[in-house]
Amino acid sequence: MNAGLARRTALAMALCAPVALAQTDWSKVEMKTTALAPGLHMIAGAGGNLAVSSGPDGVFLIDDQYAPLSDKIKAAVAAISPQPIRFVLNTHWHGDHTGGNENLGKAGTLVVAHDNVRQRMSVEQFNKLWNRTTPPSPAGALPVVTFDASVTFHLNGETIHAFHVDPAHTDGDSIVHFRAADVIHMGDVFFNGTYPFVDLSSGGSVSGTIAAGERVLAMAGAQTKIVAGHGPLAGKADLERYVAMLKGAVAKVGALIQAGQAREAVIAAKPLAEWDAAWGGGFIKPDIFTGIVYDSLKDGK
Repeated sequence: MNAGLARRTALAMALCAPVALAQTDWSKVEMKTTALAPGLHMIAGAGGNLAVSSGPDGVFLIDDQYAPLSDKIKAAVAAISPQPIRFVLNTHWHGDHTGGNENLGKAGTLVVAHDNVRQRMSVEQFNKLWNRTTPPSPAGALPVVTFDASVTFHLNGETIHAFHVDPAHTDGDSIVHFRAADVIHMGDVFFNGTYPFVDLSSGGSVSGTIAAGERVLAMAGAQTKIVAGHGPLAGKADLERYVAMLKGAVAKVGALIQAGQAREAVIAAKPLAEWDAAWGGGFIKPDIFTGIVYDSLKDGK
């Protein structure tokens, strides 16, 4: 299984089929490391894309995928730097981004996230779209340090600024800006090349996802590297295409809602047909994404 397929398969299983996830052959998951800038790398495996800042002050990690992959992640990080993983910042609460928290915490890593991430991980969560209940995380997996609006790390000669955005993929999303390196990690606010999963049950919002994307576009330049939660490494032009697609989807579905169309009729009308070939190849298929947009707009999101 190649890395891209592994990521898509694992995420789909995590959200849709917990039993299948338990049967995953983790030994076949490969970690692929890409250099972004001196002392800064991206690691892709199964689950959300990771970022690794390394240097004499230690390692700062963004997200940690699934618990069974912790040893592989540690090995991939060790190939970059012999320094310990001092911090891991979770971009949101989903298990394909926080699954390694407990393992890393036991090894001495400090877990950091937005306030809402710890809150959601602390109690049972129910996702209406997938009809799935997620139990509370063990105490050892919970973020130890949480923040409200933003937090800044000063490590390895880099200023690492993490800031919360209004509800987008969830209500606890953090975007991380490596200012010196001109790299931005967006977590699952950005799915590069596929329709996104917007978790309405976790307070997410399609309109909020657009707003968060526009906020990053205002920060990004022509040379900025953007790490999406899922998909290949991106640049500003890729994010512009993503935001344009989301705006188009909202306009199309919104027009049908204004015309009084019911959910089933809107989905049957295939309002996203012009984007399906380019964006519909991920685990969020066109009909599912149309329903997400419909539900988000009907809920005022």
